[in-house]
Amino acid sequence: MTLNRAWLLLAACLMTPITTASANVVTDWDEKAVAFIQPRMVPPVAYRAMAILHIAMFDALNSIEPRYRPYYAQLPATQGTSKDAAAAAAAGAVLINFLPEIASDIQAALQSYLAAIPDSEAKSNGIKLGEVVAAKTLEARASDGSSAPDAYRPVTRPGLYIPTAFTVTPQWPDLTPFAMTSPSQFRPKPPIALESEQWVKDYNEIKELGAKNSSKRSPQQTEDARFWLLTGPLSTHPLYRQIAIRKEMSVIDSARFMTVTTAAEADAAIAVMDAKYKYAFWRPITAIRNGDIDGNDATEREATWQPIDNTPMHPEYPCAHCIISSAVASATEAMLGTADIPEVAMTSPTAPGVTHRWTNLNAYADEVAAARIFAGFHYRFSTIVGQDMGRQIGVHTVKTIMQPLGATR
Repeated sequence: MTLNRAWLLLAACLMTPITTASANVVTDWDEKAVAFIQPRMVPPVAYRAMAILHIAMFDALNSIEPRYRPYYAQLPATQGTSKDAAAAAAAGAVLINFLPEIASDIQAALQSYLAAIPDSEAKSNGIKLGEVVAAKTLEARASDGSSAPDAYRPVTRPGLYIPTAFTVTPQWPDLTPFAMTSPSQFRPKPPIALESEQWVKDYNEIKELGAKNSSKRSPQQTEDARFWLLTGPLSTHPLYRQIAIRKEMSVIDSARFMTVTTAAEADAAIAVMDAKYKYAFWRPITAIRNGDIDGNDATEREATWQPIDNTPMHPEYPCAHCIISSAVASATEAMLGTADIPEVAMTSPTAPGVTHRWTNLNAYADEVAAARIFAGFHYRFSTIVGQDMGRQIGVHTVKTIMQPLGATR
């Protein structure tokens, strides 16, 4: 079995079951898309792909039932046009464009889904609408900077060996956002000074709590750290997919809800990569193994220190998982009017047999942030800054795109 197919099978087995009675075409194709995309794209690229997919579904549905401002396109369509056919065709077309190597698998899933819709003019019109909207959406994002070559320049000296693994999406600081005015709109201040008391405090905290075999970390903290080694759409989409279902949202409201949250997480990924590559702050594994050269006598070097798992291949500051989970939580809260939600549950392939549950969005986001300290990946100050950025981006996205018709900006 290939790695990709193993990932898909594992994801399908571990994803929290959802109540099909309340599911709709938007949540159905979100789940399908995550399964196709998760094992094949690094998180920032995957978030972009999911945002484009949801925009296409939203614009197709909003063309049939125009209740919100379109994101890119609003095409002529009768109310009798099949919403299920339109959204499914839009999603399928986007996925095939992004993943041509598995086009036959995607096409098979699409045909299976469409086969359940009775043949009619409404169905045919829906398929045509979805395909046209998908093409327009893909065309609009074709020159957003995502295909720019990786020109990251490693810091080194002539003849000096450095690790040769590729960094993750160094071109993302120049990517066109989905709701932000620029990638740097919410760029934070620089990381704290190495001579500061806060640096000493956070350095020593993660040195103790984030070590691979830490005796200071509790069993629950270790579980959280391993649970949230999961990143990408599989770490976020089950959350708001369940919320849409539990809230029994209509198809068009589900489309708007999931498009806004997906756009928020995609912009969060852009914003955090902008800050990461701007400041290029060192990861704990680098800092702790070089604690004798940071100019601070209160940070002792530990030559063999390791985090709980492999450190992500991009700069430390700020915390990406923190900004994305907080952007999702804040966008959801802004749309629902409350941080309290019907109970949702998630599993993680990086913590088999464990289920985490939440009834509050802030509790979810705080758990994710703390887990990155326990994993040895992020200092506390970085998680705080990341969460603050995420909250700003989430609220900004809700206020900026796909507003109800007649609403003032």
